[in-house]
Amino acid sequence: MTELFRNGTTALPRPVAETLVARTHGSEWQDCGAPGFWIKPLYEDATSGQRTWLMRVEPGASAPAHAHDETEQIYVIEGSFFDEENTYRPGDFAIRAPGVMHTAGSKNGAIVMLVYS
Repeated sequence: MTELFRNGTTALPRPVAETLVARTHGSEWQDCGAPGFWIKPLYEDATSGQRTWLMRVEPGASAPAHAHDETEQIYVIEGSFFDEENTYRPGDFAIRAPGVMHTAGSKNGAIVMLVYS
């Protein structure tokens, strides 16, 4: 695969017998390795590869074609987000099969929730 985004910090692990909470209000956005794309990692399970991130896309940011090993779920919270097939707006949900090459970006900025499973 050609994974473009990465997380160099820790997120919440899979809970065993408790409820874990990530309080992201006021926390800093983190560099994920692609210019104009920032993340707040919420959950990551290294064993299964599952992860949930908030991602902020700066206005005009664009990522080249890449793919993910996992199923990618995208939910747009604010702004607009695009790939080569569609433009997604708040409330839009898209799900992409593992290995599908795609681009990503935003003309005016966006915040999206990404779930990889």
